[in-house]
Amino acid sequence: MAWLLLFIAIVLEVAAMVQLKLSEGFLKPNYSFWTIVFFVLSFVCATYAFKKIDLSLAYALWSGIGTVGIVCAGFFYFNETANLLKLSCILLIVIGIIGLNLVS
Repeated sequence: MAWLLLFIAIVLEVAAMVQLKLSEGFLKPNYSFWTIVFFVLSFVCATYAFKKIDLSLAYALWSGIGTVGIVCAGFFYFNETANLLKLSCILLIVIGIIGLNLVS
């Protein structure tokens, strides 16, 4: 159950960041509302996940996979440029996440 909550926390964090971008600095109330809701729900799920999963591993997964998710959202949803250097850096994050999982 803790792993599912961590996954949900990651998805909610990515959703919150997308909403934050769409809110244009909290100027659009609907997007601003969902930003806050998604962040709060993400932290609640992460709090329960952190009780059962080692903090070092759980936070690395939360931040690393969240970063990859946000970068992907930027590429596909906001038409940000994807170049070889950016993709290489994302690959390094993924390799780090896999490495942490293997040694934990």
